[in-house]
Amino acid sequence: MLEEEKIIAEIGAKFLSRVKVEKEVWKINAEGMHYRDLNCLLRDISNNGAERIEIHNVYGQRYIGTDLDADIQIDIYGTPGNDLGAFMSGPKLVVHGNAQDGCGNTMNEGRIIIHGHAGDITGYAMRGGKIFIRNDVGYRAGIHMKEYKDKKPQLVIGGTAQDFLAEYMAGGVILVLGLNLAESERCKARFVGTGMHGGVIYVRGDILELGEGTKTMAVGKRDSRVIEGIVREFCGYFGFDFEKVMSTKFRKIMPVSRRPYETLYAH
Repeated sequence: MLEEEKIIAEIGAKFLSRVKVEKEVWKINAEGMHYRDLNCLLRDISNNGAERIEIHNVYGQRYIGTDLDADIQIDIYGTPGNDLGAFMSGPKLVVHGNAQDGCGNTMNEGRIIIHGHAGDITGYAMRGGKIFIRNDVGYRAGIHMKEYKDKKPQLVIGGTAQDFLAEYMAGGVILVLGLNLAESERCKARFVGTGMHGGVIYVRGDILELGEGTKTMAVGKRDSRVIEGIVREFCGYFGFDFEKVMSTKFRKIMPVSRRPYETLYAH
């Protein structure tokens, strides 16, 4: 039995009308589909060796890609719902549009690439992998980001963020590029790095107002190599000019203390 025929046989009659295969790309029509059915279908296809899936007509279905650990690329056309790629360990999710809240919640590995905006708590507690957003993110992006063993997460924001960016951040890298800002315009985010006690925020230009408990530092050679690698990957996904992006000076934001609240609690 051919591999495609085997997968189709395991999917069952319930979803056959939703799926077609063109040049080894599995295409799913998600219009009106319940998120549980869609995610079950995704898991069936990915667990049986598919390498590329396209999901069309996505209208807010939640948990797409959650807990998947296959080496697979999933292209999403439409607007996925909350917790896109939550607990994910490997896949590459490409959103051809905007994403809602909780994108990359506690993800371990893989990449999420969003050709638009992302909502609140993007990258919540992520401990590995990379998220690239072409435009803006909502409130509390990067909250509770952390590093886990050899994993070091990256959250890359092409535009700007709302309040409480990097709140309680414990590890990893956040890069804010501000590419949609006019000259001399600044990001309006308040309380940046509130409770931050690890990790680093890199920012292109002087566009972020520091929150209490953070400090600005010069970018060193090691930082520059990290920034260049991230920006090059970002430009490759979204078609920006690498040299132009890098022509503006970067700086980094770090926490003042590893224990920002130690004077507030008994110990």
